[in-house]
Amino acid sequence: MTTRLATGLILIIAVAAGLARGMEAQERARTEAGIQAISWDSWLVAKTKAEENDAAGNLVAALQYYLEYVRQAQGLNSPARVAWGKNNAAYMIIKMHRQDATVDLTPAEKLLEEGLAIPEASEDCRRVLSTNLEHVKLSLGRTP
Repeated sequence: MTTRLATGLILIIAVAAGLARGMEAQERARTEAGIQAISWDSWLVAKTKAEENDAAGNLVAALQYYLEYVRQAQGLNSPARVAWGKNNAAYMIIKMHRQDATVDLTPAEKLLEEGLAIPEASEDCRRVLSTNLEHVKLSLGRTP
């Protein structure tokens, strides 16, 4: 009986170790691919990096970090932050368009419309989303 128990425990430990190695490998692969696990820390890093790149004039990098900000906020079930993130990402596209008129504003329009469709967006956020959407639609030759 003791041998069976010992064998069972060894089997359980081996399976657990295998699962742990598999999970570590998945986490390493996700990190190597640049995909961050969903967490408040990852959201804060994305927010900080987006703001730093925006301030430095690295608008493409800022846009990428704002999109990560949105992904993190979605994973954290924080719709109000998702709305702000969509606005900020759209605004990076607007800023790029101001520097280079060949930059397509259609993705910004989509992000702004998606942000406005979020019921949990604050009134302040809705006001900013609407203002930016009006600007984009006018730039695209559409009626706001």
